[in-house]
Amino acid sequence: MKDVWFRWLVWLDFRLAILFTLVIPLGLFIGAFLQKNQTMQHLLAIYWRVASLFAITLYLAIAQYQVSFISGLMARILIPLSLWFWVDLNDEIEYQPNSLMKLVLNSWRWATTFYCALSAIASIPFVGCAFSAINLKSNYCQVWFEAPLAFKNIFHQNTTAAFLGILGILGLILYVIFLGYFVIFKLGKQGRTAIEQ
Repeated sequence: MKDVWFRWLVWLDFRLAILFTLVIPLGLFIGAFLQKNQTMQHLLAIYWRVASLFAITLYLAIAQYQVSFISGLMARILIPLSLWFWVDLNDEIEYQPNSLMKLVLNSWRWATTFYCALSAIASIPFVGCAFSAINLKSNYCQVWFEAPLAFKNIFHQNTTAAFLGILGILGLILYVIFLGYFVIFKLGKQGRTAIEQ
């Protein structure tokens, strides 16, 4: 594959995504569980539901499905929303006594929001890859599949890309159904309150 000047940025984005959307929140979730901090556990449980779109996108990209460009952009938009949308959780976290856990959680929320915003802006020029099979075959688009394929070679060596793509499509269908249910039925009743009355 002919080299593209932004390859290192694509790999940097993949590494930052792993750090900000997997490693740090996993550590925070374990910490919140060990400290029995219900508010942080609730916020992080919501986060994991929303952030699962990144995992779905990874499997779609392994199969080189065009929709992965759209789902990746949507994940970068929905993740910050999931971290700041809930008024009750934000208030409860704000009024908790100062602690290292609170500092790390808030620092991670701000850093993740900043990362997702920059990453979303940077990925907008590549949305065209989702709408043209000819563009998809160009180096400009193909470079985005390198990191997911490297992931496949490490964690799914004996599985075909097509099978992983089918899992990604099924995951995306379920994600859209649950997101649609939330937006249509629950959001109007619940508003910006995470804890149902």
